[in-house]
Amino acid sequence: LAQGYQNCHRPSLVKGFGGSTDRAMATSRPVVSVYQFDNPSEKKCTLPMPVVLTSGLRPDLVRTVHRDMSKNKRQAYALKKKSGYDTAAESWGTGRAVARIPRVPGGGTHRAGQGAFGNMCRGGGMAHPTVTWRRWHRRLNVKEKRHAVVTALAASTLPPLVMARGHRIGEVSELPLVVTDGIESTQKTKQAYEILRKLGCTDELDRVLRSRKIRPGQGKSRNRRYVKRLGPLIVYGEDNGIVRAFRNIPGIETASVDRLNLLRLAPGGKFGRFLIWTESAFKKLNAIYGTLKSGCPLKKNYRLPRAIMENADVARLINSDEVQSVLRPKLDPPKKAVTKKNPLRNPKVMAKLNPGFLKKRLLRKQAHEKGTPEYELVQKAKKARIEESKKYNKEHKKGPNTFYKKLMTAFEAAAAKKIETKDAEEEEEE
Repeated sequence: LAQGYQNCHRPSLVKGFGGSTDRAMATSRPVVSVYQFDNPSEKKCTLPMPVVLTSGLRPDLVRTVHRDMSKNKRQAYALKKKSGYDTAAESWGTGRAVARIPRVPGGGTHRAGQGAFGNMCRGGGMAHPTVTWRRWHRRLNVKEKRHAVVTALAASTLPPLVMARGHRIGEVSELPLVVTDGIESTQKTKQAYEILRKLGCTDELDRVLRSRKIRPGQGKSRNRRYVKRLGPLIVYGEDNGIVRAFRNIPGIETASVDRLNLLRLAPGGKFGRFLIWTESAFKKLNAIYGTLKSGCPLKKNYRLPRAIMENADVARLINSDEVQSVLRPKLDPPKKAVTKKNPLRNPKVMAKLNPGFLKKRLLRKQAHEKGTPEYELVQKAKKARIEESKKYNKEHKKGPNTFYKKLMTAFEAAAAKKIETKDAEEEEEE
């Protein structure tokens, strides 16, 4: 957020970067319209935009200052010094098969014999009890607080940041919203509500009313039962009844331009609150904060924070020809030795050497899984092979012409011939 909005609304000077000629980028409006408080459709005049409202944004500073400032209204609390020790408890010592924690004396009641004093005991003392000399408050640098207030004022002029806080400003004419000084003389709350409605704050007031709910936690029983969102903050120059008129409208707060408080400008440490200015208060901003050159007339030893960069488009600056021309060329990273991998163990390496390897391995795996198309093809081929084998066996391996029977027939003929030869030799000998 800080980088995106650091100078998104501040006039900056771009000298030659990304263009052939010098040109000024005016990103903030030079004038602000002043509306009639009772007839906002009519403009009275225009006022120059105060320099303080074009300052850079520092959300980190706002959070830090708000956190420490909110601690300075705390009141000390602590335990009573004797809490948990209002008894004459004493340990029973050893030998009675019980813990050596101090025990309440006496008898005849449940309390007698119970452990006491220890933080683990019921009714005992608190471990590390709270004390009143805790470091409750925080010291803050005056200049830091002033910087945070300036940042919060500048953020209130940017509709995206105001809407990001949840404010409903769809019907508001412009930001910053400045009205004539007649609003400072408002005496009745009914008149004040009608003025806000004409200024386009109806949705904002309805949002505040709808947000009212019971506070979580013990605060609901300590005279602060309900919580609600905050609405606009009206900054006035002189109180002629404006505070009494607006103080009873839910979510509406008022503040003097001479006493602006960060806790109201950035509730919760989030800047971008919806501010409504009176004409005199708006004119007084330049008298209080001055300019970057003149300093702040009404704030001793203080100057408005100056932005570190006049042009926040860092990418455009870095990629410009002026910067790139003086940079050294980009260094290539050192080449690392490639580790040789075994393709028989590493499937990815095998897939590089043998495209389609992973696909074939997947098909082989699916061929053994029932219900897959590959399994059906394998079974179909197996069935056809078995049938072909049976057909071949039936045709060539049955009857007297099979290989085995031909072999046996030849063997029997040789055996019979051998027997005849033997018989013939025996007859000749006789």
